Amino acid sequence: MNSHKDLAISQRASLTHDRYIEPFVRCALDGIHREFPYHLTHVCTAEEHIQRPRDLFPVFYGCFDWHSAVHGHWLLMRGVRVLGDSGLAEECRAALNQSLRPEGLAHERAYLESHPHFERPYGLAWVLALGQEAHAVSSKEGSKWEEHIQPLVDGAWNSLAAWLPKLGAPIRTGTHNQTAFSMMLALEWAEACDVPEAAELIRSRARTFFIDDHSYPLHLEPSGEDFLSASLGAGWLMSAVLEHDEYLAWLERTMPELGRAFRFSVLEPSDRNDGRLVHLDGANISRAWMLRDIMRLLPEKDPRLLVMKEDVGQLEKAGLASIRSQNYAGTHWLGTFAAYLLGRS
Repeated sequence: MNSHKDLAISQRASLTHDRYIEPFVRCALDGIHREFPYHLTHVCTAEEHIQRPRDLFPVFYGCFDWHSAVHGHWLLMRGVRVLGDSGLAEECRAALNQSLRPEGLAHERAYLESHPHFERPYGLAWVLALGQEAHAVSSKEGSKWEEHIQPLVDGAWNSLAAWLPKLGAPIRTGTHNQTAFSMMLALEWAEACDVPEAAELIRSRARTFFIDDHSYPLHLEPSGEDFLSASLGAGWLMSAVLEHDEYLAWLERTMPELGRAFRFSVLEPSDRNDGRLVHLDGANISRAWMLRDIMRLLPEKDPRLLVMKEDVGQLEKAGLASIRSQNYAGTHWLGTFAAYLLGRS
């Protein structure tokens, strides 16, 4: 493994954020077993297929929607990992033990198998991240969770592995169906959990999708409901795929204005009670961690670093502060993005 990937893996393992993660863990605890309100995505081919969320999804029925419930469990598992023997960590353990039962997870796996397009790619990628987090919890409890989750992880990867070779071009949006973001989560899982055939497929498809890109239109981002950057998402993924010098050349070709003429300004939702407009708070957070990871690969005296560092600082500050003033439209998912950012800082 070359030096830039060694550095990336090292910084991903950094978990020094225990005293900062608490309010975000509480966001997950508040929603993880709250069935309503719920945004149900379910294809019905007959009247009898109309069911309540908890009957369809006995594990991931909370947090407003399925993918948020998945990464809400990821956040609780991260809480167990970094909060030690605290009372809050015990609350996380209790909630996870309530949720992660083999019979419920088997039901969730069966649903994925019978609905192969469901939550592809975003929710499926978070299933892989959940499996990775369970793998990282160094306890008998963590091993039990990993064992229970593994069939669902296998189902999620099977769906993505069948889809990626058929996808003729990447999906370049700033919301859930963005290809690059989910591929990066999947690649991190494949590397951490030693699934080399998965890592090989992801790297190969990433090259096919993005290697010939150039001149990203940064000035057109974000769209009004984005929580991701299409440009930075691709840049983030390729930072883990390309060799160092090849990546620097690719970055110069795709985002020549990055750290120069273009600045990432803080985004301010006009209505944080609107579940889609509040996505912009998440965009501040995801932009910050993607920029941070890209910055780590620039030369030490690169003048772009000063500009990007200033942008990252403003995005982090605004993104993390916004969560404390949110209602459920934001808190049911933004805590995960905050914790993910802090784990990479």
